[in-house]
Amino acid sequence: MNVVDSSGWLEYFADTDRADLFAPAIEDVGNLLVPVICLYEVFKKVYQTQGQAQAELRAADMMKGQVAEITAPIALNAALLSAQHRLPMADSLILAIAREYGAILWTQDEHFDGLEGVKCFPKV
Repeated sequence: MNVVDSSGWLEYFADTDRADLFAPAIEDVGNLLVPVICLYEVFKKVYQTQGQAQAELRAADMMKGQVAEITAPIALNAALLSAQHRLPMADSLILAIAREYGAILWTQDEHFDGLEGVKCFPKV
């Protein structure tokens, strides 16, 4: 299973020069896990920049994967990960979901670099 964080989805949807880094995980929908927090973040950003219709289309694209809800055990694990690795709330929830499902987290956020189960493409 694969989890792509919100910044990876945004790169992919904008077809930037970094989109190809995330394409293998996003396009393998049979092995794609989508945390609800990523749906929230991507929908909000696309809504703000491109409007509601485009945001709804992108959310539908994301929901082709398996949507992962935030459960109480995941929330508690995320709190531990946040404290241990100094991660923001959303990022710790995304990592906790990836670990709960044994998935690889695909990201470009530097604070994930070097963590177990993470495929990181830091921006230079």
